[in-house]
Amino acid sequence: MKHVVITGTSRGMGFEMVKLFSEAGHDVIALSRKPESLQALGLKNVQVFACDITKEEELQKIGDHIEGTWKKVDILINNAGAILNKSFAEATLSEFKAIYNTNVFGVAGLIKQLLPFLDSNSHVINISSMGGVQGSMKFPGLSAYSSSKGALITLTEMLAEEYKENGPSFNVLALGAVQTEMLAEAFPGYQAPVSALEMAKYIVDFSLNGHKYYNGKLLQVSNSTP
Repeated sequence: MKHVVITGTSRGMGFEMVKLFSEAGHDVIALSRKPESLQALGLKNVQVFACDITKEEELQKIGDHIEGTWKKVDILINNAGAILNKSFAEATLSEFKAIYNTNVFGVAGLIKQLLPFLDSNSHVINISSMGGVQGSMKFPGLSAYSSSKGALITLTEMLAEEYKENGPSFNVLALGAVQTEMLAEAFPGYQAPVSALEMAKYIVDFSLNGHKYYNGKLLQVSNSTP
């Protein structure tokens, strides 16, 4: 049985991952700004918290809760993400910063809060995008999103290097098109070849086993463009 923390669990892949971990008997803390959909399911071994990862005080509450209960985190999946589909010229600086606050700074903030509970057997998985991979195909309107996902890739590599002696493993998955609400925002009308549940199954399996083979690695999980 693992102790698992997942962000971005109100819908899509995060929602499906929580159900998969619960079915397998693992303990889960599910974080999202809109927890109602998961709370309504009453899943076994699942604690659902309303949490905006861009707010330091809310992350502190999660850290305090874990310190008072689990005292250990085996798996952290940073799945929460924000997207902006707007040309660079039209996007305001505030909108640009908001994307980075969720996709980069919020991730860094949660990792910092949970570091005391992560050990050499723990696994941190950051969910990035093919749009953030250097040399991959890029799309107009996604400058904030794709550049933030590129920053997340480098952050993962740096953390793996910093904690390689006795800390957790850090890996990043750059996902291609998955049929989620976020994809629909970026590419209206596009039908992805992979469902949210299918990708959730892959991520769950990787979180449980990937750190045995990888650390500080970017894995491109895509069979399509986008």
